[in-house]
Amino acid sequence: MTTPTEDKIVTLLTRSITEIIDGAHLRERLERGDVLTVKFGVDPTSPHLHIGRMVPLLKLRDFQELGHKIVLLVGNATGVIGDTSDKDAERPMLTEDAVAANMKSYVAQAGKVLDMDRVEVVYNADWLNALGFKEIGELAGAFSVHEFIQRDNIKRRLDAGKRVSLREVLYPLMQGYDSVHLHADVEVGGTDQRFNMLAGRTLQPLFDQQPQDVVMTELILGTDGRKMSSSWGNTINLTDEPRTMFGKVMSIPDELIVPYFTHCTRVPMADVAAMEAGMADDSVHPRDAKIRLAKELVTLLHDADAADAEERYFVETFSKGVAPTDAEVLAVADGEPLVDVLVRAGLANSKSDARRKIQQGGVKINDQKITDVAQTLTKEQNNSILKVGKKAFRKLSV
Repeated sequence: MTTPTEDKIVTLLTRSITEIIDGAHLRERLERGDVLTVKFGVDPTSPHLHIGRMVPLLKLRDFQELGHKIVLLVGNATGVIGDTSDKDAERPMLTEDAVAANMKSYVAQAGKVLDMDRVEVVYNADWLNALGFKEIGELAGAFSVHEFIQRDNIKRRLDAGKRVSLREVLYPLMQGYDSVHLHADVEVGGTDQRFNMLAGRTLQPLFDQQPQDVVMTELILGTDGRKMSSSWGNTINLTDEPRTMFGKVMSIPDELIVPYFTHCTRVPMADVAAMEAGMADDSVHPRDAKIRLAKELVTLLHDADAADAEERYFVETFSKGVAPTDAEVLAVADGEPLVDVLVRAGLANSKSDARRKIQQGGVKINDQKITDVAQTLTKEQNNSILKVGKKAFRKLSV
């Protein structure tokens, strides 16, 4: 019989985990009851955190529930420089004003998952901007150019003749020095952050610190099965309203149900396994699994009452395929192209996606199928109901 603490340690070390360095050392410290300083950094490159960030945030909550010190690092210095870890091209530098605007609500968004009363929030411009060439040179001396250019995405770019800027080489130094400044015992991050987090392990001994343990979490795909990206519109944001969040979950491909349950919720894994088996033998309908998933996410990021309300709304409205009486009002301009409207309203990921939906008969106005991709909206369609697929309704205001 395991104790509750042992169960939490097992969950911390296994759920959503791809790799831990050094796993044996971390387990020993957890079992010994050491209070660890656990660091997680996020660069404010967008105003919204999406549920891809929930995977490490939930891992922080696992640490938090065991009594460890959580440090949420907002990268207002690293965000300006730009992380190249998962990019196939050079990321442009952001302005300090853009970074400041993006990070305004990050603490509140993280508070949807963490108890922020027990989180230390720090901003790395406070120490990184104070470094001079001497200090940066000393940090750079710990790494070789060869190590940097052997990273998969950098090697691909170089092999393809694409530009790799010297600025990009600085990013791992900055993230590694964050761990030095914070005296981090553990750093949590996605698998794309492996090189950057190992930089902390390289630098800390130079400052007479024990190397941090590195906990790498799974990356999840976006709602359309591609890489999750705000620019593609395939994210579920922590700031989404309950109805939007519920609807996005109901639209995901069936193959994402189990990964989302596993990595973005704390539904017991035995329940997740039973659900997976049920979908495999057709005793559980994927739609019902998605409803439960949607309720779990809305409950976690909003509350249980909102989750119950959105389940009723979905079942009574979308499952029956009728327009809701309180459909969201969508303001459009007289003569505005329908393709543009679908993209602007988030009903299509791109203009090509919008055209495809129209051509496939998935767009209706007042239950009349629209097949002309050049269709524009006019004043005569004021108060009409725009329907996209089986689940998305908007009341047009022209």
